[in-house]
Amino acid sequence: MQAALHLLYPPQCLTCGTLVTTDFGLCGACWRETPFISGLVCDLCGTPLPGEDSGTPEVCDDCLTIARPWSRGRAALLYKDKARTLVLGLKHGDRLDLARPAAAWMLRAATPILEPGMLVAPVPLHWSRLFKRRFNQSALLSSALARAAGLQHCPDLLIRRRATGTQDGKGRDARFSNMESAIVLHPRRRHLAEGRHVLLVDDVMTSGATLAAAAEACAAQGAGAVSVVALARVAKDA
Repeated sequence: MQAALHLLYPPQCLTCGTLVTTDFGLCGACWRETPFISGLVCDLCGTPLPGEDSGTPEVCDDCLTIARPWSRGRAALLYKDKARTLVLGLKHGDRLDLARPAAAWMLRAATPILEPGMLVAPVPLHWSRLFKRRFNQSALLSSALARAAGLQHCPDLLIRRRATGTQDGKGRDARFSNMESAIVLHPRRRHLAEGRHVLLVDDVMTSGATLAAAAEACAAQGAGAVSVVALARVAKDA
């Protein structure tokens, strides 16, 4: 059946449409233009670092400067080139088909920080934005990631209780100020986070302000620990 489907609908590259050999894949040219993060990374935000991975956790300059209310973090891609195209396609282009392969890339990046019994949850959208967009891209990613990792998923663990607007164009301090106290735990889901290690999922990490607000909300309601994973990380050299 799969072979017959491939004859009728041959697999295409996720970004350019060129024929490829496997479903949900990238052609060689697009793969080379997609900046996957590998090697030594910051243990808190996943940004790549110079040097070899010795197995000892390292922290980037940003995470030395900014207090992160989570214990560990990873990202699958640098937010540039074809990775930016993929993120924007998922977020604004109704490319829901991208969630499955993106979650697989995130799982590969997050494997070193995953633990049995983790509760996976997405960064929430405000209801007004969810109404306009019709879906939360972070929830699509968190659902696929949790399923692939065999972890419990709670899509509505968190609520964005006020519309924060876009973070685009804001500086670091403005981003954190904009997100202050904007995210809380769902009143009927609080018990799920108590004493649990929560893994927060977002599509893009820039300053980390949104993930920080979500992590603080989890910690305030008794989460045992919080880790984070993003599909893409905005890095200074990106």
